[in-house]
Amino acid sequence: MALKIIAGQFKGRNLLLPTDLSTRPLLMRAKKSLFDILTPKIIGSVFLDLFAGTGSVGIEALSRGAKKVVFVENGRECVKLIEENLKNLGVSDKAEVLRYDAAQPNFLNEKFDIIFIGPPYSMKNLAVVIEKSEVLLARNGIIIGQHQFREMLPEKLGEMGMYRQEKYGDMRLSFFSRSDSQSKKNSHD
Repeated sequence: MALKIIAGQFKGRNLLLPTDLSTRPLLMRAKKSLFDILTPKIIGSVFLDLFAGTGSVGIEALSRGAKKVVFVENGRECVKLIEENLKNLGVSDKAEVLRYDAAQPNFLNEKFDIIFIGPPYSMKNLAVVIEKSEVLLARNGIIIGQHQFREMLPEKLGEMGMYRQEKYGDMRLSFFSRSDSQSKKNSHD
């Protein structure tokens, strides 16, 4: 199975994948839709990819113009793959790969414009990780949580509200922001 970069500077390039398939890369159509939604925010952004797995989401962000991506992943093989993929694309200088428990993201001392959280479906505390990640959010930043479609997330987490949700097969992407304008805009739709 090949995992391709969809668009941007590295469009069509293949990414290395783990041999054990213990990770669950974001489906191509879900990734395309996600980045169509993120297009106005992605260029020049600082992006955090939590539970990075293969790194395909963060690498797609780099391909589409993110200024910097921080990848947090606990799996040793996945960390090596992310580093190798970044090296092969020549963008190691725009990325930081950290081997750490992504469920405890508050160890970071940086602010992010976009935070993508794609934990294993077996982990049932995505809402907690989203709440812990709020302290890392830059002004007007957004958090996207990937979860199984049966797992329902609260409309409000900390100071953030869910302003959008998309369903793809057996998974959902839920979008959170502190911005009142996002919440108001969505409530009038």
